[in-house]
Amino acid sequence: MEKDIIVRLHNNFERSIYKQQGTDMEFWLARDLQNLLGYARWENFAKVVEKAKTACKTAGFEVTDHFLDITKKVSLGSGAERQIGDIALTRYACYLIAQNGDPSKDQIAFAQTYFAVQTRKQEIIEQRITEIERLSARRKLSLSEKELSGIIYERLSDEKSFARIRSKGDTALFGGKTTKQMKQKLDIPKSRALADFLPTITIKAKDFANEITNFNIKRDDLRTESGITKEHVKNNQEVRKLLIKRNIKPEALPPADDVKKVERKLASEQKKLITKAEPLDVKQDEQSL
Repeated sequence: MEKDIIVRLHNNFERSIYKQQGTDMEFWLARDLQNLLGYARWENFAKVVEKAKTACKTAGFEVTDHFLDITKKVSLGSGAERQIGDIALTRYACYLIAQNGDPSKDQIAFAQTYFAVQTRKQEIIEQRITEIERLSARRKLSLSEKELSGIIYERLSDEKSFARIRSKGDTALFGGKTTKQMKQKLDIPKSRALADFLPTITIKAKDFANEITNFNIKRDDLRTESGITKEHVKNNQEVRKLLIKRNIKPEALPPADDVKKVERKLASEQKKLITKAEPLDVKQDEQSL
């Protein structure tokens, strides 16, 4: 996610905070959050809120401690007002709502991190979003590799053919360096996958090459190891050319943190959020907010 987008979203979310009288506990209003998360219709957003309430109950919390129904006055113009229903939300409630949204939307991806961290420092949010994006890319690569492995086995009936083909693809992507050589260069344990220590850009490059290979194997009905290997090598070479044009050499990039370590860290932060979830006690009248 681009830094200017993070800055803009961070400012928008900061301006939407309310304070609970007497405790200064932060909370948000659902109709504000609806707009922040990019939902045009309340009816659609309400469905996401209901899913979040279910998740809250499943986690063992009292739903009304985190989703408190309130009423507030809105202007109709010419000095007229009417009351509408709204929901006061704790940070934890907002987090659950974000978790049930579409993570491909910038607003949702940002909100998942914004409400997960216990501090609002922008640099921490940026770092966590970067970690989430890398973890997501690694999971997507696993899926494209699983699909490629399945296609190859279906057509060649050889359990070792996938490893050979993937290795040659790596060699093409890393400018002649084999998977083994790259693991040695990055000081990666022999028992671990190379992709677990690659930066996000390289993980996405490998995934993109896999997706093209998967598509073309099926489209062209490739059924020999030499044919599939040629296809996969070609796709990795083309992806490498694109990176080189942007002055990115995959084999020259430094290793990233162990993706499993990152996953444990994110899981730990989520657990802390749950254990620190505090209940709301907001008056029913919006004028008290």
